[in-house]
Amino acid sequence: MESVGTGDAGHYLSQIVSAVNIAWALKEVEQVKEHLRQFLSTADDPMTSLLDLLDHYNPTKGKGHALPALVTCEFQKWINDHPECQQSGLRLKKLQGRVFPLVTEGNLMDILLSIYKLEEAERSFLLGHVTHLHHTGKYKEAAILSIKLNLQPDLDLEQMCTPLLLLDRFNLLEAYVSGHPKLQSQLLQMLDRWSDSSFNPRKLSKEYQGLPPVKPDKLNVKTLSKLAFRLLETYNLDPALCSNMINQRHLGTLKYLMYKRFVEKTMTQENWADHVQNTVEGNVWLQEQCIALLCRYSDLQTAGFWALKFGMPKEMLPQSVADILKDLHFDDQLSESQKNPQDSQARKKLFYQLPIPRSKVHFLQNHTELSGCRAAILKDGQIVGVDMEWRPSFGGLGKPNVSLIQLAVKEEVFLLDILQGNFLQSSDPGGRSELVTFIKDLFASSGIKKLGYGMVGDFQGLDATDARFRGLELRSVVDLCEVHKQIQRNLNRPRAPSAPVEVLADASGDDCIQQPEKGLSLLVKDVLGKPLDKTDQLSNWDRRPLREDQVIYAAADAYCLLDVFETLCHAPDEFGLKPNFYEVAKGQASPKKGIGRSPRQKESGRSPRQKESVPKNKTAEPPPKVIPPNSSPQTKALSPREFSVICDNMLQGLGRYLRCLGVDVLMLENDDDHRKAAEIARRDGRVILTCGLPFQTLRSQIGEGRCFAVDSSEKAREQAVRVLKHFNVGVSLADIFSRCQCHGGQLDLMGCSDGGRIGRLPT
Repeated sequence: MESVGTGDAGHYLSQIVSAVNIAWALKEVEQVKEHLRQFLSTADDPMTSLLDLLDHYNPTKGKGHALPALVTCEFQKWINDHPECQQSGLRLKKLQGRVFPLVTEGNLMDILLSIYKLEEAERSFLLGHVTHLHHTGKYKEAAILSIKLNLQPDLDLEQMCTPLLLLDRFNLLEAYVSGHPKLQSQLLQMLDRWSDSSFNPRKLSKEYQGLPPVKPDKLNVKTLSKLAFRLLETYNLDPALCSNMINQRHLGTLKYLMYKRFVEKTMTQENWADHVQNTVEGNVWLQEQCIALLCRYSDLQTAGFWALKFGMPKEMLPQSVADILKDLHFDDQLSESQKNPQDSQARKKLFYQLPIPRSKVHFLQNHTELSGCRAAILKDGQIVGVDMEWRPSFGGLGKPNVSLIQLAVKEEVFLLDILQGNFLQSSDPGGRSELVTFIKDLFASSGIKKLGYGMVGDFQGLDATDARFRGLELRSVVDLCEVHKQIQRNLNRPRAPSAPVEVLADASGDDCIQQPEKGLSLLVKDVLGKPLDKTDQLSNWDRRPLREDQVIYAAADAYCLLDVFETLCHAPDEFGLKPNFYEVAKGQASPKKGIGRSPRQKESGRSPRQKESVPKNKTAEPPPKVIPPNSSPQTKALSPREFSVICDNMLQGLGRYLRCLGVDVLMLENDDDHRKAAEIARRDGRVILTCGLPFQTLRSQIGEGRCFAVDSSEKAREQAVRVLKHFNVGVSLADIFSRCQCHGGQLDLMGCSDGGRIGRLPT
């Protein structure tokens, strides 16, 4: 076929466009391809003709325009078969200038970058076009093109990344600095500056064309810290790059420690003092904050004692603290345990006590001592209680490393010192460790029954401690957390009264309900009659030597599993269990495959990194039964434990309130799209609680009656009343505080975000 003359080119292009449109409308894809091949074979300059064709179709959105994508893909095949039609030199450079508005659009980008060889263009030429895109308000497109062409090192990071942060494009932001350590460090420093209280994102957004108005709470410290610490961990960067955020996190730890010691009064003086010292050591600003918090939570004498301990000059102290320093000496300051010695006999009446002599608790630190432990543990028919301890991370980075492994058998407990013992050192030239081999043999043995409670966190800690622990083969493992759930579902079990109570009444009085036992402590109380004494749970388990009360606590934590299991096996029907309650059902996931934080972690708060989240690969479960709205009074009310919801990110106060009442609550993050709520609700059978415009959209995407509109003008308590009445959910005494009260599914180690007292309903 002859080439088309220049004068007829425009007319012929119109004919081809018309023919392609007709064939496309008739869904004749092969005919469309034939028209395109005919057009390209007759064009004087096929590479120019492709741009003319794409200009006509105006592929402004990429994903939703299949015809421009088909045209481009067909041309790529054609040009590969006709390499002689490729352009070069000045003519190619002109075409590269024309292609820039098109390569920023969706799925055409990669193909057009390849066809027109933009990666080979002059760097100054490319930078000019990217800068132009950025100045015209196409921030996302400029960032994507920069990544594709590896232009980031030559662009201003703050100028390019600021709009991405203001637009919540966090994934694109991470991709922008990926592979560039210098840019990663600069980004962390920028985030750290933004975390200052004087930062105003609304003012900053006015400097960038086309950005929507920024809400006052946009890019708050929590959001920025979450992003910064994820970058720190992902890229293994120096935490000193975001010292301001680190200080704020440590300040949160101090507030939490003050609350635990002086308000909740569940932490001993020794544990508290140890954690405070480790938190503020070498940081003058944190020491000042610690003194101010002590003045608020304790007394001036205690604040003065710590000021002397820190060696702080008087001019840095509050005047009231400085005035008492002249009368205060270290020798005059006694620990509270010395001032008020605890009655050990009284505690024995209140809490579960280790039933074996102290001489039967063995603290092991080397391979030689391990041989006796192996002989006692690795016996067919043996039942072993397994527990692990690690130092509380209090919002720190990374996963905690296990400090101590506790293995309990009848009449004996072995404490394996992972921190200072030589267990993890290779015991032979092959690089194997006797401890790793021992642990793998233990869990792989089908003839030995292993007992634990919420073992997911323990296995994660082992993985983080040493890579050789990974890939444990789990056989005959009984997670008593799952057994505990069976007991709790039995309403006839002997425990505290479960009659409905008025939990939605005003909780401002002094007689409100206090936080009950939970987790393993609650199981021990339900089965053995007394809870565990968790006073030393938040100890510094990395400190050596361990105190005697830590050793006893660690031994009891493992040994109580044996006593609980023995009692349940002796009389399972008393707790509503079947005789074979401990047998793992076929197809049931092993504890290690569980996703999310274990109940033991929820109890202790020792892994704050792992917030309550939506599992990505969770095995589908039957959706919870939801009573239709406006059900009759005779209909039996649901228990909060049978009711699961997902809250819009505007209803976090309601979500926290419902958690206090025992409802299974997930909450969207601030940067989550509302459509995510519909995906989760469909998958997990949850009810969506939302407000405003998203209600109409979400209601049409899920089943009838599974989306509820909440009045955002009401307080959380009033919202909760309406939700529970609408779905006919009855709350009993046993339900209150059966779940953690804080927004992240745990008592945040930086302090309770509600600012309210633990043990009281939020107002």
